[in-house]
Amino acid sequence: MLLDIQNLSAGLEDGKQILNSLNLQINEGETHVLMGPNGAGKSSLGNTIMGNPVYKITGGKIIFKNQDITEESPDKRAKLGIFMSFQNPVEVPGIPLEGFIRSAIQELTGERVKLFQFQKELQAAMDILGMDYSYAKRDLNVGFSGGERKKAEILQLLMLKPSFAILDETDSGLDVDATRIVSTGIEEYKKRTNGSLLIITHSTRIIENLNVDYAHVLVKGKIAKTGDQSLIKAINEGGFEQFESLN
Repeated sequence: MLLDIQNLSAGLEDGKQILNSLNLQINEGETHVLMGPNGAGKSSLGNTIMGNPVYKITGGKIIFKNQDITEESPDKRAKLGIFMSFQNPVEVPGIPLEGFIRSAIQELTGERVKLFQFQKELQAAMDILGMDYSYAKRDLNVGFSGGERKKAEILQLLMLKPSFAILDETDSGLDVDATRIVSTGIEEYKKRTNGSLLIITHSTRIIENLNVDYAHVLVKGKIAKTGDQSLIKAINEGGFEQFESLN
């Protein structure tokens, strides 16, 4: 087991409770999809796993690679192999995309990155995502379109090779072509690593080409239903209301 979330309760600093005794287990190499109505706590769960200080854990534990990381800082969680792509990636003026990724790799490995090999691998990854290499020299997300920001997130996923990745609404605001390209990047990540995925989404387009092991429906901060890929079809046909009474 890679990730074991035990009776997790969490909320905002103002005392608002969002997650309620939530349990979730993810094994190595598995792909999980998390869906649910707006306000159910999907993004809150991702941020809590990542250690976002905006969220306060009020009960339960997060175990990752057999270590209790409930109280660990986000940077320590990242070094253990947890990655999160954000729904709305922020601009970081003054730090080129290429330099940001290179620094992140050095922090993870503790070793100096060989520039030529790094640039060769970066170029190959950008080609997969249909990104012009000029974006590597531009400040992170500054002036990027919504689609290019999402591609930059998946580029980081390909380069950092985490053992567990949380993708929060990565397909939000993307057209069909951009969604297809991002999906290709996620497929490539799965091919390159034995990494696990938690894909938080409202849409099923981004997961059409992925082998999904488990799908979960989150309602009012708790997982109301878990199933295989057929559960996604049931959601598409009947919406989330059918699961509210199960919580």
